[in-house]
Amino acid sequence: MPRPTAAQLAYGSATVIVSTIAMLLLSQTSTGLGVAVISAAALALGLLVALTVPQPRRRGRHAAGRTGQAAATAPVTAPDAHRVPEPRTAPAEHPVHH
Repeated sequence: MPRPTAAQLAYGSATVIVSTIAMLLLSQTSTGLGVAVISAAALALGLLVALTVPQPRRRGRHAAGRTGQAAATAPVTAPDAHRVPEPRTAPAEHPVHH
């Protein structure tokens, strides 16, 4: 599993803090159970926001090599105006050791 980016940590943390304060103020709860439920909901919302922040695209020689390799292995076909493009899948990320 890749490490979270700074943007994911910032958006997730801000979401947890702001949503916790907002829900506590709006619900006006004073019981321990109410605070626990609101805190759990805020954590779940923060996790959802952090996971939906777009990942940055990889740059550098490895990313350029993959696009060149994909273009070289792609089958050559006649252009078709009604052809639906196939969905792209992200290549598996593996650490590169030199």
